[in-house]
Amino acid sequence: MKLKNFIQLALLASVIMFTAPSCVKEGPMGPAGDNGTDGTNGTDGATGSVTCLACHSGTNMAQKAAEFAMSAHSSGAIAVEYAGGRAGCARCHSHEGFVGYVELGINDLAITNPSAWECSTCHGIHKTFEGVDYALRINAPVVPAAAANGTMDLKGGSNLCGTCHQSRTAEPGTEKPGENYTLSVRTGPHHGPQGNLVYGNGFAEIPGSVAYPTKGTSAHLTMTGGSCVGCHMATFAAKQGGHSYIPSVAKCNSCHEGTDITNYNYGGIQSDTHDKLVQLRDKLVELGAMKKTTAEGVDTYTPADKKSVPMVQAQAVFNYFGIEEDRSLGVHNPKYVKALLVNTLEALNK
Repeated sequence: MKLKNFIQLALLASVIMFTAPSCVKEGPMGPAGDNGTDGTNGTDGATGSVTCLACHSGTNMAQKAAEFAMSAHSSGAIAVEYAGGRAGCARCHSHEGFVGYVELGINDLAITNPSAWECSTCHGIHKTFEGVDYALRINAPVVPAAAANGTMDLKGGSNLCGTCHQSRTAEPGTEKPGENYTLSVRTGPHHGPQGNLVYGNGFAEIPGSVAYPTKGTSAHLTMTGGSCVGCHMATFAAKQGGHSYIPSVAKCNSCHEGTDITNYNYGGIQSDTHDKLVQLRDKLVELGAMKKTTAEGVDTYTPADKKSVPMVQAQAVFNYFGIEEDRSLGVHNPKYVKALLVNTLEALNK
């Protein structure tokens, strides 16, 4: 027999030997064994929901964008053209500057290609992905640029507003204590001191007949829904509220029961504040602490640049421009504004 044939026969025999047992019929199955020990219960998961759509649904995003287009915050003229690229200004005057300040802690970034505010200026990386998480970049109390003004807690999301809407400078008596003060064209708070007025601090609290309310106790800070967010971002209706940030008259009426006001002059607050501001302005012009110029029929008022005046006059200039720049005509904190104006006028008229 040839070797090749022998090897083939040997392989065939091996296959038969190892496969043959599988052809044998198995016997009946034995009785079942005892049940095993139960496993450990798992932890219940959170109830499923499509929380992303709370913000990111097509209809919702389109509406927010339309509302935001009504807001001054969407304007490059305010954000970019004025000071968006300047170090020290960009943190509030550009999207990139604000994000850099919040995320990197750098206050004086010079932005080479600044842009206006957008959704992700205020809304950062999502944190919990739950329906109540709107992922605002800031919720903690405001630490003012003017350290002497102290921390201001404007409540939750309103602290994000106060991060930029603050005076940024201390009043003259705190900044440079003394009997006299040399004015400059920049004497006064920065252009958006709303946070300070709402909280009730940072202005020149000249002694007088009207007591100053305790800081942080204004109704528009302590009432439910009365904060920056509550009034300026109430349910959007009649071209007010929502992401337009235009204060909602409907919200005013919902808080002030029994009223049906059509503007913000509740109880004549704005009229009274305007009258007292005019009195204060004219008195400061009379004293020479403020200068009036007229061009094309428009009157403009500025501090008397480089003029040394008694400290009380410098404080009065600061209060005038701060209340004027707030632009609410006292609505943000009626009691505090009234005390400032009455006491300042009394001091100047002595």
